[in-house]
Amino acid sequence: MFQNPPDDERAKLLAEAKNVAVVGMSDNPDRTSYMIAEAMKQAGYRIFPVNPNLKGTVLGEKPYGSLTEIEEPIDIVNIFRRSEMVMPVVEDAVKIKARSIWMQEGVINEEAARLAEQNGLQVVMNRCIKVDHAILLGKKSGR
Repeated sequence: MFQNPPDDERAKLLAEAKNVAVVGMSDNPDRTSYMIAEAMKQAGYRIFPVNPNLKGTVLGEKPYGSLTEIEEPIDIVNIFRRSEMVMPVVEDAVKIKARSIWMQEGVINEEAARLAEQNGLQVVMNRCIKVDHAILLGKKSGR
């Protein structure tokens, strides 16, 4: 049974991360993926919107059709997809050698989590990255 990393490990991941790919990101400011990505950008992360349906820039960033199109190292792959759609995202994250997978609250895929861990990626599942960032780092980190 999958268990999320303890608070100190998640805090370390968030403190050290720079590039966050947001898979399933919307360009609609009313959508959760947009709001959370915007908050993470304001916290100092570089956001890489990943959604093949995005046409123009989102939060000032060029969108990508898939993770494999991104040419820069990705620290966190933040997933806003239905649980049953996670495996292909994790497979791409393994291909690009991302550092970690972060499945948003409500996104649960044990098989995908196992695949990621077997390939050396840190996995956080069924947790909101924005909430964890606020609780674990707050104002003390400069992020």
